[in-house]
Amino acid sequence: MTSIHISNLTKSFGETIAVNKVSLTIESGELFFLLGPSGCGKTTLLRMLAGFIDPTEGSIYFGDRDVTHLPPHKRNTGMVFQSYALWPHMTVLQNVAYGLKLRKLASNVQEKRSKEALSVVQMEHLAHRKPNELSGGQQQRVALARSIVVEPDVLLLDEPLSNLDAKLRLEMRTEIRRICTTLGITTVYVTHDQKEALSIADRMAVLKNGHVQQVGSPQEVYNQPCSSFVASFIGETNFIEAKGDGNMLSTPIGVLESTHQSPSADVTVSIRPESFNINNSPSSPNSFTGTCVQSIYLGESAQHKFETEGGNIIAVTEMNPKHRIEIGQSATISVAPADVFPIANS
Repeated sequence: MTSIHISNLTKSFGETIAVNKVSLTIESGELFFLLGPSGCGKTTLLRMLAGFIDPTEGSIYFGDRDVTHLPPHKRNTGMVFQSYALWPHMTVLQNVAYGLKLRKLASNVQEKRSKEALSVVQMEHLAHRKPNELSGGQQQRVALARSIVVEPDVLLLDEPLSNLDAKLRLEMRTEIRRICTTLGITTVYVTHDQKEALSIADRMAVLKNGHVQQVGSPQEVYNQPCSSFVASFIGETNFIEAKGDGNMLSTPIGVLESTHQSPSADVTVSIRPESFNINNSPSSPNSFTGTCVQSIYLGESAQHKFETEGGNIIAVTEMNPKHRIEIGQSATISVAPADVFPIANS
């Protein structure tokens, strides 16, 4: 297995800096996500790892090997594009074997390894079909098999699920996680889909305007965002301006206690909608009263908006709702101190 070390990597296109002094270490066998909005530099960074784009500055190492200026065919990477890029005139087996054919391996070795790769992605029974006879999810599995059959040091995935419908995306998330874990390949995965990243990443880097904003596990990035940008990009949250004094925060909805130390006197508090409890005792810690101004029932959950006495609108997600909350109904809402996260104002 191969680790990846990126140091001060920069890419400029004229006066536009797409990637700005990015430094990252991706561990051997890790499933690492590059996550961010369109134009943040994540695809440019992935293409520099693949060798399709030459960096303006900085270095890339695969293990102890400097690959910064090596051409793609000398890096031993596998690449999965969002368009799949399968040859329409070839069968599934021929598509998977194509990389081995270019490496001039014996035909019996090509067939054996290609069938093994198809078995990993559970597509061996469709080996003799053409791509146009496959569903989108099946084509994605073939593209994965073609990438892993060459036994790459690093697997690179460029928004591989963006062309699939919602149900197939859910299925393929699990499959990609299973395949990468089974094979132990160091994998870098680009997406703008937060749920994709949260559900299958070992760690992730959130990018904005070419800079890395935060690196961590899905739990760390979601529960302990380093900035308002990260908190709002990774899921939904409520932002409340506050004055911090240690673990006590003075806010427009009342004094809130947090288990997290306030980083400065003026902070923004982030509280996820699902962290609130409804109809708790008014005397419970971190509680306040709100009036329901919107309620949307979604089956497994309900999304409410409550207006506080000070005019703040608080979004609350109620899981497994049993009773409908009517517009205009008052309710007591509370939040645990561990779910109150103060962020320094930038």
